[in-house]
Amino acid sequence: MADSSDKPQSEPARLLNRSLTMRSAPAKRDSLPKPYLYQPLDRSNSLKKFYAPTEKPPPPTSNSVASKVAELCRLFDSQRISSKSKLSGSARAPNSARLPGGEAKVVVYFTSLRGVRRTYEDCYAVRTIFRGLRVYVDERDVSMDAGFRRELQRVMKEKAVSLPQVFINGRYVGGAEVIKQLFETGELAKMVEGMPLKAAGYVCQTCGDVRFVPCWNCDGSKKVFDEDEDTVKRCRLCNENGLIRCPSCCS
Repeated sequence: MADSSDKPQSEPARLLNRSLTMRSAPAKRDSLPKPYLYQPLDRSNSLKKFYAPTEKPPPPTSNSVASKVAELCRLFDSQRISSKSKLSGSARAPNSARLPGGEAKVVVYFTSLRGVRRTYEDCYAVRTIFRGLRVYVDERDVSMDAGFRRELQRVMKEKAVSLPQVFINGRYVGGAEVIKQLFETGELAKMVEGMPLKAAGYVCQTCGDVRFVPCWNCDGSKKVFDEDEDTVKRCRLCNENGLIRCPSCCS
């Protein structure tokens, strides 16, 4: 009788026998090579770099980039502190500069040009504040008439003056930051009490709140023909841009 073990086994039987085969006993710990032995992880060094106090970096030398950056930061911080102190002082006690002919009204020197974004935004903010108060404002655009720029320099006694600049009742108040601070504290509304007010949403129909119109004498060309002398002369009524102040809202 033939042995049953010599018979070829089917695929399911082969898989079954493979799963039931006995494996040899595991090797002893001493017989295993060292790389295969279990060794506990030492995480003390990895934790030290997170929890151990780090050493302070050495102070930067005078010629290093870090020292130059630190010096610039100190410089800007000192300028910021000094500007804040000047701002608070100017809000309490404005400059003694006075504007001739500026009594009983608000005069704002500004620019409508957008060459410098910060300057334009400050001018726009100041104009918006006074329009919200509905008080009549004599707006003098230095970019439309160089005479206003020279006038401001003469009053402030400075060659370079930042914009905007505000005068109330002929007295110098300050720039954009001072006006914003006075408006937030309610002091600005008290300073303009009793001044003439405009209707809400008023817009000049002649100039569209630009405050200037083309010269009616020369039509903005800045030149007129003199019949007596039979020659062309410079128009004396308009400014360097051929403009005159709006007769409706600036008279």
